[in-house]
Amino acid sequence: MNFVKYIFPAALFLSGSSLNAQDSLKTLSATQVMEIVKKFHPVAKQADIFVEKAKADVTISKAAFDPVLKNEMAQKTFDGIDYYYYNRPELSIPTWFGIEVSAGLEYLSGNRTDPVETKGQTSYLGVSVPLAKNLLMDKRRAALQTAKIFRDASAIEKRNMLNNLMLDAMAGYWNWVKQYQVYKILTEALTVNEKRVELIKTAFRLGDRPAIDTIEALTQLQNIELMKNQAWLDFQNTGLELSVFLWLANATPFNMSIDIVPGDDLQLSNIATEQLPDLNNLLESAIKNHPELVIYNYKIDVLNVDKKLKFQDLLPTVNFRYNQLGKGYDMRKTFINPLFENNYQYGVSVGIPLRLSQGRGEYRKAKLKITETQLQQRQKQLQVENKVKSYFNELLTLKSQVALQEKALINYQALQRGEEIRFQAGESSLFLINARENKTLEALQKLQELKAKYYKTGNTLQWAAGLMIQ
Repeated sequence: MNFVKYIFPAALFLSGSSLNAQDSLKTLSATQVMEIVKKFHPVAKQADIFVEKAKADVTISKAAFDPVLKNEMAQKTFDGIDYYYYNRPELSIPTWFGIEVSAGLEYLSGNRTDPVETKGQTSYLGVSVPLAKNLLMDKRRAALQTAKIFRDASAIEKRNMLNNLMLDAMAGYWNWVKQYQVYKILTEALTVNEKRVELIKTAFRLGDRPAIDTIEALTQLQNIELMKNQAWLDFQNTGLELSVFLWLANATPFNMSIDIVPGDDLQLSNIATEQLPDLNNLLESAIKNHPELVIYNYKIDVLNVDKKLKFQDLLPTVNFRYNQLGKGYDMRKTFINPLFENNYQYGVSVGIPLRLSQGRGEYRKAKLKITETQLQQRQKQLQVENKVKSYFNELLTLKSQVALQEKALINYQALQRGEEIRFQAGESSLFLINARENKTLEALQKLQELKAKYYKTGNTLQWAAGLMIQ
């Protein structure tokens, strides 16, 4: 009885069929990994906190423009003499334009008061205006503008953090997918070789095969079983590395169980038909939207605000203050008299450093910082463009390599099948069959490695263009 035709089922394990238990397994796709990481990873949550902190800084900066209600009171009595009693509640309202409006009530009594002060009840409505320095920009406005710029920049910084996070997460995912594919290949090969060993033993007992063939078949089986065990270990370890990026909604780390497998099957993917992204579009998008480039625009905006503030030190200090006064606490009577005619108080203060050394130095330094940042931005843009081109070239080469490896795999399969036919005709040996099988297994594993590298490079290309997070 001839059992040879049943020994080699035409590279059964090369067809890309799934494991029998596949239907009972849970799958995890690349899209699902990205969604989980984006929603639940601590770094993603830290990015949200970073944005919220920037918003809080804006609120803090707005405090400089909050209206202030204050009261000043003083009294002196000595040796039975009532020197003075003074009380002045006041409301001051700073405005965005550098003008400060104030209104208040004043009461003064006593025997030893300053003769320039008005006794009794008075009211006033005043305004303080910088006429040169601090008219167009001051520290309060600069601080608020800077905080608002940082608030907008925080959203870009969040994108940059997520862009980097997604790159690492997807690299871990494709490593996990590759190891699972290798494990599947070796599992299917092990099943084939187990059947082969049994059939060789049966053929030996019937006198169709020599005893050495049973040892040859068993050795091949043991070798594949060792490789399968290593592949299982690698699959579990890459799963642990991937689980670092997988978290639950309650900030609890997610533990990968053995019944979770990749949802992306590299053996079934047809890379030859996939459309590569357009390089020019990637470069254009990277220049406009890459977070590491966009963040420089915000840095320059902040430096421009600082330059405007430093320019104020080149101007003379000219401050004008005017108070319209009224008798009693009736504020309506304050407006009866025309300005600068009766019941008023005003003052002007003027000052300027004669050499303006600090102002000239600070202003020049502010301009140099802008030039420095613009040069850094141009350098970063060139780096981004080169990275995009480099990874695009790598992706293009990998696509070609995958196509070549698929052809090589077909050739290895043909060689193995030809050796099987020669074996059936008595012109070959089981040793040569095993050698051909090993080459086919190596080619198949190499193909899965190239495919995984192709998808990793595709993600890296999107990362280089700043597009991992849209």
